[in-house]
Amino acid sequence: MILATKADIHELCTNRKAYSFPYLIHAKKMNMQPDSFQSRPQDAHHFRNSVGTMDETGKRKWVYPRKPRGTFTNYRNYTSYLLLALFFGLPFVKVNGNPFLLFNVIDRAFFIFGQPFYLQDFFILALGAVTSVIFVMLFTVVFGRIFCGWLCPQTIFMESVFRKVEFWIEGDRNRQMKLDRQDWDAEKLRKRLLKWFVFAILSVVITNFMFMYIVGYEKVFSTIVQGPAENPLKFLGMIAFAGTFYFVFAWLREQVCTLVCPYGRLQGVLVDKNTINVYYDFRRGEDRSKWRNQEDRKAVGKGDCIDCQQCVVVCPTGIDIRNGQQLECVNCTACIDACNEVMEKVGLPKGLIRYATEAEIENREKFRFTSRMKATSLILVLLIGFLGFLMYDRGSLEAKFIKPAGSTYFIKDGRISNTFIYTFLNKSNKQKTLTIKVLNADHARIEFFGSEKIILKGDQILKGNINISFPENEIRFSKQNLAIGVYDEKGKLLDTFETVFEGPFTLAL
Repeated sequence: MILATKADIHELCTNRKAYSFPYLIHAKKMNMQPDSFQSRPQDAHHFRNSVGTMDETGKRKWVYPRKPRGTFTNYRNYTSYLLLALFFGLPFVKVNGNPFLLFNVIDRAFFIFGQPFYLQDFFILALGAVTSVIFVMLFTVVFGRIFCGWLCPQTIFMESVFRKVEFWIEGDRNRQMKLDRQDWDAEKLRKRLLKWFVFAILSVVITNFMFMYIVGYEKVFSTIVQGPAENPLKFLGMIAFAGTFYFVFAWLREQVCTLVCPYGRLQGVLVDKNTINVYYDFRRGEDRSKWRNQEDRKAVGKGDCIDCQQCVVVCPTGIDIRNGQQLECVNCTACIDACNEVMEKVGLPKGLIRYATEAEIENREKFRFTSRMKATSLILVLLIGFLGFLMYDRGSLEAKFIKPAGSTYFIKDGRISNTFIYTFLNKSNKQKTLTIKVLNADHARIEFFGSEKIILKGDQILKGNINISFPENEIRFSKQNLAIGVYDEKGKLLDTFETVFEGPFTLAL
């Protein structure tokens, strides 16, 4: 980030002339005189002391972004449509009869990629959460806030759903501003009521699909069919969540990114001069001035920025990217498309606003994938691999052999026997045929209450009883360690459990 002392800022701005903030600091470093350039009456560092969506009195300034268009916008739309299709489609996808994704905290049923997860696997989810946080931090250090502009649910729903509905009903920026200023006549009332109604319907739909990831689509549809009278608490919960969605997307909007989201606050700590972000090339753009036909801008000391303000009017968070990197920027690339469109019309090179690093712009260097970026990217790949390994290596079966409370050994036909209650948990979707063996014991005998082969269906928990016995002369202590193994039909060891075998105390001579 570009830093300057208070004295530097005061010296540069005493005449109240404004330029790109990074450009002013650069001019100071290079002993240049900003006064010699064409200026505008604006405090150059005023934006550092305020939020772009609030005026000096603290009242909110409503943002009316212009409808973006361009290459990056098209790519973002394709990405949003894909993610929206996944969001609305995955609740109906099943793998071997299991939901593809389900996080039912109430019934303690969790499915990830169709594989069941249980409370016994919670440590994997905890390690996965820690790994995800580290991944996000390292990713931000190198690639900035690409997640915010391209993958964040807030951005996707706001820009690709609710904003598009608003454009469809009220029109583009100028029409929305005109509608907001006019009196509450029939046109304004009709458009606002229609917009609010559609927003409410969308909020209810999103809420119900969100619940599908918690209880499954079958229960959601069943609750809807039964009606509010049969499920009053569930419908109150649905209304509360739908109201929250409506409040966020109809009123709070960009304030979520600028004031609420903690990820945006982390940017000031994680971003440095070698982080890829959306940047304005102040070296090329300053001194900015209006466009004049047939003018040699370089000859008169003018930059490529024609001060058209298009990068400002398309910004969904209401900032001016030319002031340098700001916490409010979500890297949505709308300003890149707007600037490239203008540059193409006036015959100037594209890329005045682009994905770049601050060091690249300051030093006028071509972007290169540095060693730090390569090392960090390698760590990111390893983290993903580690998380995948944890999910894959959790085992397909969990077995436990517990002695019944208050039980003790018994002697029959010259053998000492213990009773165990077994519990088998099949973590896979496949049926398993299990056999039980005592490990490292030649004369152990297992008495089954039923068939020796136990059939365990996919995602099933099965309990039963067995007796394990040894000859009397092999039991020397009142408690001896015992290891029990569980095998599948192919003889593969699936899980082992260590327990204690009880017997009479015998003094070994």
